[in-house]
Amino acid sequence: MSLSFDTYEEISGAQIEAALDFGESQILNDLPQFTDKFQKAYSENGFYEPIDNNYWTTGFWTGEVWLAYEYALAKKKDADAEKLRHTGMVHVDSFYERITKKIEVDHHDMGFLYSPSCVAAYKLTGDKKAREAAILAADQLLTRYHPVGEFLQAWGPMDGADNYRLIIDCLLNLPLLYWASEETGDEKYRTIAEKHIHTAVANVIREDYSTWHTFFFDPETGAPDHGATCQGYRDGSAWARGQAWGIYGMALAYRYTGRTEYIEIFKKVTEYFLEHLPKDLVPFWDLEFTDGDDQPRDSSSASIAVCGMLEMSRYLEADDAAYYISLAKKLLKSVCDNYAVKDSKSSNGLVLHSTYSNHSPYNTCNHYGVDECNSWGDYFYMEALMRLYTDWNEYW
Repeated sequence: MSLSFDTYEEISGAQIEAALDFGESQILNDLPQFTDKFQKAYSENGFYEPIDNNYWTTGFWTGEVWLAYEYALAKKKDADAEKLRHTGMVHVDSFYERITKKIEVDHHDMGFLYSPSCVAAYKLTGDKKAREAAILAADQLLTRYHPVGEFLQAWGPMDGADNYRLIIDCLLNLPLLYWASEETGDEKYRTIAEKHIHTAVANVIREDYSTWHTFFFDPETGAPDHGATCQGYRDGSAWARGQAWGIYGMALAYRYTGRTEYIEIFKKVTEYFLEHLPKDLVPFWDLEFTDGDDQPRDSSSASIAVCGMLEMSRYLEADDAAYYISLAKKLLKSVCDNYAVKDSKSSNGLVLHSTYSNHSPYNTCNHYGVDECNSWGDYFYMEALMRLYTDWNEYW
């Protein structure tokens, strides 16, 4: 039975500003440890350890740095802004080296890596190295494209039938391709992005508007084969983060294609997510679970969904836009009140109670980053706050 959202309070302007103040302060505190290194994908006992730039999540930490930089500029904290800009540019050098030396880039997550790092840096500073790195990353993403089936393969060797699949997360990697077409004037990036969107929407969204995590295709014919999960509870359930990727992904799909049918799909995918929320509006790691279940939450899914609703509100009629903005503010208030880090001594992250990868009897996932901070949860929380604080110019 779905919730009535009428009784929930929206996050206030003062609370948004206070949360951004804490977020900027926390990120500044982290700079000595995470300028020449990057945050691990997830915290352990509330604290991130430093890693090299060799994992699919490192762009999110850099994205947090750029968001904090923008906030510092808006607040006229010039010294803070300069510190943050310095770290962001050190990271640009690292991402440039990573793509030119092809360090752990043989997968589809070029958007997660390069949109909040190098595209953001180029938009904010005009840095040419950042632009070049992001275009090289878009070129790398094109190497994952299968003309037979018309999709970008997520992981694994390109000639393996067991990896001939897309995953719902990839909808957030596609803005890198659209940006590359806009920057270079070459339509090849846009063309492949739109082919992937069409294939994904036709197959990864179920009849009830829940979503598959992954979807397989026949390598010989490209015909749809079957859906499955890797990180959800079971194949037929709705992995919470995947459903949130669907919300944000459909908003971006509409933004870049203008296809009006994507508005209705966005509404239905969002409705499914909302109907399966517990009372505090922050989902469990899989939407199969709700209040009373002894399962971990995934606070990152709430922040991702908030960003998707705020993105889509830009393109809707006034009443619809107001509806989704209000919902977004209510979800974000719960994240801020009940899940956000309040004391830097307890964690060097921003949002607690996320789930990266939770093992179940029906999946093959590793068990890590459960009931911890994770880097994309922190990033999308900051993005959601910035979207409500100012007329934010997306990195995506």
